[in-house]
Amino acid sequence: MNWLIKNAYLSTNSLEEVDIRVKDGRIEEIGQELLSNGEKEWNASGLLLSPGFVDLHIHLREPGGEQKETIETGTLAAAKGGFTTVAAMPNTNPVPDNPEQMEWLVNECKNRGNVHVLPYASITMGQKGTKLVDFVALKQAGAFAFTDDGVGIQEAGMMYEAMKQAAKLDMAIVAHCEDNSLIYGGAVHDGEFSYKSGIPGIPSICESVQIARDVLLAEAANCHYHVCHISTKESVRAVRDAKRAGIHVTAEVSPHHLLLCDEDIPGEDTNFKMNPPLRGKEDREALIAGLLDGTIDFIATDHAPHTAEDKAKGMNDAPFGIVGLETAFPLLYTKFVKTGVFQLEQLLDWLTIKPVQTFNLETGRIGLGVQADFTLIDLKQDKIIQSADFVSKGKNTPFTGWKCQGWPVATFVNGELKWSEGENAQ
Repeated sequence: MNWLIKNAYLSTNSLEEVDIRVKDGRIEEIGQELLSNGEKEWNASGLLLSPGFVDLHIHLREPGGEQKETIETGTLAAAKGGFTTVAAMPNTNPVPDNPEQMEWLVNECKNRGNVHVLPYASITMGQKGTKLVDFVALKQAGAFAFTDDGVGIQEAGMMYEAMKQAAKLDMAIVAHCEDNSLIYGGAVHDGEFSYKSGIPGIPSICESVQIARDVLLAEAANCHYHVCHISTKESVRAVRDAKRAGIHVTAEVSPHHLLLCDEDIPGEDTNFKMNPPLRGKEDREALIAGLLDGTIDFIATDHAPHTAEDKAKGMNDAPFGIVGLETAFPLLYTKFVKTGVFQLEQLLDWLTIKPVQTFNLETGRIGLGVQADFTLIDLKQDKIIQSADFVSKGKNTPFTGWKCQGWPVATFVNGELKWSEGENAQ
């Protein structure tokens, strides 16, 4: 279907409304008072039109975890949250560690996904850290990048060899940084909440020492090394120093680590259990500063759905992870843009342009002839987060009851309306 989007704002710096004509999945014309050529019209008066958000760290759980999420439900949650491109982590069953499984995943995401899905391949077979995958074959099968997300690569030699293989293919190594010898059976951060509750804590060095190791390996291998869900002030310092040294290192931060710290955990509520855990106040402040000064490149949700039964197992035994696709923008807009910490243009960049630039993707902008991937946002809409309203199978969020402003109301992917709130089409 072709569309004519009427009276949308393209920039927060201009009050000028524009029309956008979408034909055959691409933006054909941008102007004012455009006349319909038979397209279906969408009245976007008062709405901001943004490039579709790009989330390079989510978990779709399929195959093997369909009780938690599926390709259909996870990508619908993405569309509802304004995301048009997502990258799916490989900690599934089976793991996409061979070309046959990767080809299956690519085809399933293409046929059943509501948004564009970039599939990660694992670094090691079965994510066990003992044998490297066939990097060449997996790239040919459609792998976006390589990661053992969910577990850290424990041996430096294994990581170095992986980086050399990835560098030959101009591919990135994306790292969940966690030294298993420093986890100490922890379920939360080794900080205030851990001390008060008696729940074992995970120290910050569990993450930061692997980053410090890996940036030097990346320098030696001449590899693009990307840090997942950075969470500690020491980690930010390590990445900042590495960038200053000219090492090709990039990093992402998740909304919950920007919004919360361990002192916000209200008790044994497993919706506040994620990995890496909510850190201390100084860590949260360092993450915000690192995002603002460019040390941290972009925002990624780490959308990690779980069943209610699994999350009911208690703080020590419940799985790590929370959902985030449907609430990321309104939470960040309300808590940071409305309070003057971030500019709206900065937030949009961290959700669109910055991840695209980091991984050289062909998306993330509005212009003539480009793929029509965009979201319409009502910056004035107030709504209370209710997990019962989620289209994701996962309802595990610590943000239930938060009143937020600025909600995506429609998302178009390849020029097709994939999600909308209400009916604005004429």
